[in-house]
Amino acid sequence: MAHPFRSRVVPLSAAVLLAATTLTACSLGPARRGGAVAAPAVSGTGAGSATDRVSLVQKLGSDGPLRTLNVAADGRWECDDCAGDGVSSTGALDPDQVQRLHRLLADPRLAGETDQSRQYRASCIDALTSSLVTAAGLITSQDCPGEERPPVANEILLLLTQATPAEPTA
Repeated sequence: MAHPFRSRVVPLSAAVLLAATTLTACSLGPARRGGAVAAPAVSGTGAGSATDRVSLVQKLGSDGPLRTLNVAADGRWECDDCAGDGVSSTGALDPDQVQRLHRLLADPRLAGETDQSRQYRASCIDALTSSLVTAAGLITSQDCPGEERPPVANEILLLLTQATPAEPTA
């Protein structure tokens, strides 16, 4: 018989990884209309490179809504189900936020904060799980007592949650 803790953590981790992998394959702008997903928008006007893009996937517990936030290199963002109400919204970071985000994404310490580098394993049940998808790799953290957050990834998480309708974390 599987340990109850392990059986609940693995599906959540797999779901977050699947969602994060899917997000990296998409550019900013999959518009949702009537339950259908339109093809991703392709724009040649965006400044920066793929290393300047980031996605955030958040899920509260095993039954909470899956929120996704995609930020393009030029700071344009799209957030699906940010408030858990099924509503999508779009916007843009201000120039200072874009510049700060690019600096954080270019920080060489970010490579050491990936799940693979840290050998990260989700350890809490029913916690808010936040996964950043960056060019450096997947970086996951949970709002659990005693869990230390990777410092650069945490700065990115705070920037994104404070500048967009994504749920702020503690």
